[in-house]
Amino acid sequence: MDETALSLGTIDVSYLSTSAECSISRCKHSSEEWGECNSRPTLFRSATLKWKETLLSRKRPFVGRCCYVCTPQSRDNFFNASIPSLGLRNVIYINETHTRYRGWLARRFCYVLFVQERDVHKGMFAKNLTENVLNNSRVQKAIVDEASEPSAPGSFAQTDPKAINKVKKKARKILQEMVANVSPALIRLTGWVLLKLFNSFFWNIQIHRGQIEMVKAATEMNLPLIFLPVHKSHIDYLLLTFILFCHNIKAPYIAAGNNLNIPIFSTLIRKLGGFFIRRKLDQSPDGRKDFLYRALLYVHIEELLRQQQFLEIFLEGTRSRSGKTSGARAGLLSVVVDALFSNATPDVLIIPVGISYDRIIEGHYNSEQLGKPKKNESLWSIARGVFRMLRKNYGCVRVDFAQPFSLKEYVNSQSQKPVPAPLSLEQALLPAILPLRPNDTVDEGTEASLPNSRDITSEPFRRELIANLAEHILFTANKSCAVMSTHIVACLLLYRHRQGTDLSRLVEDFFSMKEEVLARDFDLGFSGNSDDVVMHAIHLLGNCVNITNTSRNNEFFITPSTTIPAVFELNFYSNGVLHVFIKEAIIACSLHAVQSRRYRNGTSGASPSLISQEHLVRKAASLCYLLSNEFTVSLPCQVIYQVCHESVERLIQYGILLVAEQDDQEDVSPSLTEQQWDKKLPEPLSWRSDEEDEDSDFGEEQRDCYLKVSQSQEHQQYITFLQRLLGPLLEAYSSAVIFVHNFSGPVSESEYLQKLHRHLISRTEKNVAVYAESATYSHVKNAVKVFKEIGVFNQTKQRRDTILELSTTFLPQRNRQKLLEFIMSFMVL
Repeated sequence: MDETALSLGTIDVSYLSTSAECSISRCKHSSEEWGECNSRPTLFRSATLKWKETLLSRKRPFVGRCCYVCTPQSRDNFFNASIPSLGLRNVIYINETHTRYRGWLARRFCYVLFVQERDVHKGMFAKNLTENVLNNSRVQKAIVDEASEPSAPGSFAQTDPKAINKVKKKARKILQEMVANVSPALIRLTGWVLLKLFNSFFWNIQIHRGQIEMVKAATEMNLPLIFLPVHKSHIDYLLLTFILFCHNIKAPYIAAGNNLNIPIFSTLIRKLGGFFIRRKLDQSPDGRKDFLYRALLYVHIEELLRQQQFLEIFLEGTRSRSGKTSGARAGLLSVVVDALFSNATPDVLIIPVGISYDRIIEGHYNSEQLGKPKKNESLWSIARGVFRMLRKNYGCVRVDFAQPFSLKEYVNSQSQKPVPAPLSLEQALLPAILPLRPNDTVDEGTEASLPNSRDITSEPFRRELIANLAEHILFTANKSCAVMSTHIVACLLLYRHRQGTDLSRLVEDFFSMKEEVLARDFDLGFSGNSDDVVMHAIHLLGNCVNITNTSRNNEFFITPSTTIPAVFELNFYSNGVLHVFIKEAIIACSLHAVQSRRYRNGTSGASPSLISQEHLVRKAASLCYLLSNEFTVSLPCQVIYQVCHESVERLIQYGILLVAEQDDQEDVSPSLTEQQWDKKLPEPLSWRSDEEDEDSDFGEEQRDCYLKVSQSQEHQQYITFLQRLLGPLLEAYSSAVIFVHNFSGPVSESEYLQKLHRHLISRTEKNVAVYAESATYSHVKNAVKVFKEIGVFNQTKQRRDTILELSTTFLPQRNRQKLLEFIMSFMVL
């Protein structure tokens, strides 16, 4: 085992053939990396890629194009046909060719020369921020209002001048924390330090040259740019600024939580462009809104935009503990939208950013996923983290800048669309869960809950606009995230080879899954020979993977570790590839639900092997709603039913689903169950668009048909793999429903979350759980959130806590049982 560990530690970073001496050379492909694999058929290649062999040797897809529905003009800007062909660049690879000088001395001091030649100076950044904010009329009014609050509210003349001065001092103190004081000299110094540090613990940091060219073109528009990256690690704060600095792009002002406002460290952050904001805007002891702080924050952002500064905002609000993109917290984004409405700036360019790591510097978030409280950041913890990083290697990093789009164009397009009011989860799911309820259709007034007028001054429209914008951005940023080698290996070990597999078989499936990712227009964050890349990923996953040397053919046998922390960590990295297969996984689970229901209830005139395509689409849509807090399968401008329909068509194209012969379809009459299905969902959920022209043949194209499931072994294995991807989620939700059966309320939400989490951990420790990763704390929080949204729980606010109690709808045991049956129907046991 020691020899194995030694061989793993010597993997060459470039994944080139120089690592052929590695002990895995016995299982190398006989063909080139992008050529035909001559070994036995593997799961993915057999299941889906036979239909399009030309995908091999294809170029990498260019990710991050903006929405053609909401921002068609922006889609044509900053982009041309040559952009995708510009290729990748390793940002931290710097030599004399990146400077104006040549020779031995230039090679020796290339880092110093490089940072010295970067274009960064004081005139780039905002001036007189504090005074401009304090002199703003909105802030002045907030100061007067707060000063007059203790006494009877009145005019300025009735307010004590001493009280006003006291509030002004308070406002200035808040701004000292909020306003950044950028230092160009420190940016240069930090650039040099980061070049040294990043080269010591990262193999490379890859960016696409074409994406950087689009960002540079956007900077020439003399408009403020808003960078909105996904948030996976603390290193995200520095990473984006470093990349922009290396390409002579002005450093953005970075919105950071006040939990990072640590002595010494906070000074460094402010001088690099960071400004600290409260994680919760209203932190007054009495829980009331802090209008002064809100006014200062609003005017501060508005002033930055007026001076055409760049901003970096993390929409998720905190680092993702699950490896998936978290839900958006659009507080700061709403300030940016309001600034556009108030004409503080003529326009704003939005740039979603995807970031992928082979391994995050934090390693994992097992402590928090096991329910332990988050440790507060401190100077000592930061110092320890830096020393720990210097002793390890974290593999590769990939940063993808999506295409910039105009916020003004987006707002205008939204104001012109006759979009109906969004359905709540309760409206969308309850008719399917409890079909016999008397009020199982949406009231006529539901669609009128938003005013017909799409006026930007309307508060309901403003909220809907900001929520949809945030969802657009996060969906694009997540889709732009490259899939890393550790993501694929962790996914295969958990959901394809949970009992272990030979290294050669793992390499074959890795190669095929890599091709599948590219075929779906997602990019990869690695390149090179599959053997070397797999060994590199296994090395980075460390103790999560067990390696033994079998006597058979002297082959390595790879198994995932079964300890709870190891499974949680593998699940974190496996979730990095979940967004690639999520739509197909939803169809696969829905396929099981439809089949099991037909066999359980019997059929009337229909062959048990035939499945209604529309029934399958509707079932998939209901699962999308159920898991809407876990991931997003479509943009807000897309109809979820149409997205599910396209996913079914894709599986038909792969040959996994087969369209029944015309003679078979004519003999089929819908069963009573299927006839009732249409009545379970409200009419506004129809996936057919009302905007379709009556003369088009859209309706003819979408006519319901019946499908069969391919019985080939390869296709059945692929369906099983897809169903396993959602297994942990469905097991967590079904276990949470079972726990609700013994609910005795009312109880505080925090207490209930702890009890439910202990229940799931206990199931895992007793080996009752099929998937140990179903017990993560993030699953617990999302399950309870869904239950609140579909009406299982009523919630009331008491001081700073939320009290939960069962709603009258789910008070009867039979209704909770129906909810359990609904979720369990998607699970393959």
